[in-house]
Amino acid sequence: MKKLLKILYVLMIILLITLMMGNIYAAVDPKNFTGNSTYNTGKIQTLGQNIIQIVSVIGSIASVIVLIVLGLKYMMGSAEEKAEYKKTLLPYIIGAALVFAASSIAAAVFSFTQNIV
Repeated sequence: MKKLLKILYVLMIILLITLMMGNIYAAVDPKNFTGNSTYNTGKIQTLGQNIIQIVSVIGSIASVIVLIVLGLKYMMGSAEEKAEYKKTLLPYIIGAALVFAASSIAAAVFSFTQNIV
């Protein structure tokens, strides 16, 4: 039964990938196409950068507050509670690192996609 489910999952993924690849129709005259885009994307880029900055600041503030709360609970807790807080510390550290690095990751992805296009 498990083998049949695995085969079914693989077939569903292949079908999904196949259906996602469709024809693209563009309204561009190939005879007059120079390759230059006339679209102004400056406003969208600025809006995206502002959203990333706001989310990064809010996430950083939340991470620091949670760190303070965990630190206080760790200092005031018993031995069993300290062991429990140590278990929750690793996922917190990974999440906080991602929050602090989110703007850098987004900027790297943005610059990478700019170089491709």
